[in-house]
Amino acid sequence: MSSPLVIFDLDGTLIDTAPDLIDSLNHTIAPAGLAPMTLDDLHHLVGQGARVMIKRAFELRKVKLDEADAEVLFNNFVDHYRQNMPGKSRPFPGVVECLERLAAAGMTIAICTNKSEPLAIPLIEELGLTSHFATITGGDTFPVRKPDAAHIFGTIEKAGGTKDNAVMVGDSVNDILAAKNAGVPSIGVDFGYSDVPIADLSPSTVISHFDALTVDLVKELLATVEVAS
Repeated sequence: MSSPLVIFDLDGTLIDTAPDLIDSLNHTIAPAGLAPMTLDDLHHLVGQGARVMIKRAFELRKVKLDEADAEVLFNNFVDHYRQNMPGKSRPFPGVVECLERLAAAGMTIAICTNKSEPLAIPLIEELGLTSHFATITGGDTFPVRKPDAAHIFGTIEKAGGTKDNAVMVGDSVNDILAAKNAGVPSIGVDFGYSDVPIADLSPSTVISHFDALTVDLVKELLATVEVAS
């Protein structure tokens, strides 16, 4: 059997990217005359990548966004975000220790994010975390993205894991629903960017700090899969 695989979402789960996402978004929408977004708006904006974030910003400000303009704005967002990477983005407390703990126990670790690869992979590199992950899949790695189960299945395959030995860790409905669609246990973090309490999404369990993501917790969740099967 393959080693246990722990799959992490990125924004709002592993890394607190909120300040930089808002900075790049405001840089992008300012020429269109939109009032700046705040961190309080973030919960309504993130989760489906930069294109959707821009679209939702226009919707919140009740301004029509033309498709032709949308692509230009997206490119401006990407340019600003990459040029300022990693900016103020930092791992959430306990992340590095958690990754080291899981690896020391022989577990494989991966990232499955709706952020595009050109933004996700350099961010992890800039933060010096790349070596922890067997694979990093983004919203553009496959034809589909979370909450589609195929995004998780593709990540599992790239990481050399199996569905029956995988756990998903995330902060939003896309993460928890993707895990349910894939039939894998989920760990919800309650400090991320969800616009509803993570417990309301019914993950397998909820943690408030990465100190709680232990080797034993992963084993317990995987044991429930064995019992169910």
